[in-house]
Amino acid sequence: MTMSDPIADMLARIRNALIVGHPMVRMPASKIKVAIAKILKEEGFIEDYRLTREQPQPQLVIKLKYVGERKDRRAVITGLKRVSKPGRRIYTRVNDIPWVRSGMGVTILTTPKGVVTGQQARRLGVGGEVLCHVW
Repeated sequence: MTMSDPIADMLARIRNALIVGHPMVRMPASKIKVAIAKILKEEGFIEDYRLTREQPQPQLVIKLKYVGERKDRRAVITGLKRVSKPGRRIYTRVNDIPWVRSGMGVTILTTPKGVVTGQQARRLGVGGEVLCHVW
């Protein structure tokens, strides 16, 4: 089955797994999904991710991060929002990169320098396509 927006599918799978409290979520892998998972791990939103070499499609397995004791357990990720979509691409210049929740969240962009956070893009002095916001 072909998917028109694999990044939105990834975010929806993570969101659904967090709502029901699953410890991990798996999805078909791609280079951009692995790059997004790497950023989520670096920023502390997920515990870990790994790539399995299953056939016919490799799988990306993301271990979700929660805080608190068993009864009071809450997900670290409180929100995910897809910004640029296949039907409407959203690009931004380096001076216009949006802040998410006054800096408490992260903007993920794809730039000529690769998939980076908004803060890294500002430091590198590049703009690009705004993929999503995570907070």
